[in-house]
Amino acid sequence: MSEEAAPAITGKKIFFLYPTGSIANQVVSELGQLEYEAYIARDHLRLLRALSKYDDSIVYINLDDKMPEAEWEKFIQTVRNTLPNVNMGIFTGNHDEELKSKYIDKLGVNCGYLTLKQDMHKAPEEIAEILEKMNAKGRRKFLRAMVDRDSNTTMNMPLNGAFINGVIRDISVVGFSCIFETDPNLAKNTLHKGIQIRLQSTLLNVDAAIFGSREENGEKIYVMLFTQRVESETRAKIRKFIMANLQAKMDSEIN
Repeated sequence: MSEEAAPAITGKKIFFLYPTGSIANQVVSELGQLEYEAYIARDHLRLLRALSKYDDSIVYINLDDKMPEAEWEKFIQTVRNTLPNVNMGIFTGNHDEELKSKYIDKLGVNCGYLTLKQDMHKAPEEIAEILEKMNAKGRRKFLRAMVDRDSNTTMNMPLNGAFINGVIRDISVVGFSCIFETDPNLAKNTLHKGIQIRLQSTLLNVDAAIFGSREENGEKIYVMLFTQRVESETRAKIRKFIMANLQAKMDSEIN
């Protein structure tokens, strides 16, 4: 698969550079709940290096933090000249229309110019509309966290009058895959109720059906799909865990 083809399948990464508390807690969180792959970045030089790897990304810059506005202009010009496929947006408390025109018309900022406080209440919706137009999700519909071998990401469920324990390998709001120490020989399409999932410190109770299984490196991996009865609050907690998992892995590259 070519580098160019990958974003169309997996979607684009969205970075918020030096976000304010309201951007991080409101905008980034809400985008995650909408299944967008959004990250918080707090080092513009490390992010710049990472963008050479993720060169189809979208970057939202807090124009009011870390550097004078003139330095941000140079930074954006550098990105535009060296990484033409990276798209950018702006957050700022400056309402000056000439400044806005400079970034949009001269520097080619094409993912929105949002003024802090004034536009914050509608920022998540506006950005989501932009991301949808840019096909930021690609063909991927749901975020997924790979958590193989994490002893704090487990599951257990009742079976034949006892409880069996498993280790979760990956999870999304649609379902998860797991392995058991001893193969319980779960039949395809069987429904299992009262499953307890542990995602670090978060405990969830769900119902799920066996979608199938496969052999990998001598282990049998079961894939389980959640039923429609899984509460929206539970799905929100799963998305929050996935975002934290993805952010932790990305931190080594950008923070």
